[in-house]
Amino acid sequence: MTGPATPPYGPLDPDDARAALPLAGTGAHGTLRADAARNRTRLLDAASRLMAGCGAANLTMESVAAAAGVGKGTVFRRFGDRVGLLVALLDHREKLLQAAFLSGPPPMGPGAPAVERLHAFGPALMRHEREHLELTLASRADPLRTYSMPASRLRVSHVAMLLRQAHVEGDTELLAHTLLGSADAALVHHLTVERGLGIERLDQGWHDLVDRLGARL
Repeated sequence: MTGPATPPYGPLDPDDARAALPLAGTGAHGTLRADAARNRTRLLDAASRLMAGCGAANLTMESVAAAAGVGKGTVFRRFGDRVGLLVALLDHREKLLQAAFLSGPPPMGPGAPAVERLHAFGPALMRHEREHLELTLASRADPLRTYSMPASRLRVSHVAMLLRQAHVEGDTELLAHTLLGSADAALVHHLTVERGLGIERLDQGWHDLVDRLGARL
């Protein structure tokens, strides 16, 4: 992906065509010492095993501590609260998506025209959101926190940059929020499961929105 190598939260420079953005987790945990990183991985492995059996909605800090063989305080110190734990579980999955649109092959990754990358990004995002629906929704105890997470801000910056590169007029940051709203996990679930719409219809809706914005080569 293009843009400055500084934190991916503000507007990106569409003319800086060679700099790469770092991957941004769903929650910032900083650089950890080797032992702390191992402990964090151990806790997340335990949480993943538990979640596979009981679901994200029933995952507790106490159960993770017991499964990992540590005190409950250790889990709270590492993740802050239950939402922080769920956000951390999303990190790995989110970074796989980020790697695809930041440095993966075209048409979603660099090397394709911006308009093609826009068209590829939406369907990939909707499938990502559908696959991780339970974990995503369980991590939204504070809805406002969703918009301040680095991963969310990176998505907005990425789409806004592609809109500018595709010569879309208007406030590209607000337009990016609008596009991303159409691929929100809860909305995708509602439309595909409760309304019975095929995911291909949602794909076409994304393509129509991109076309209506006037994206062009």
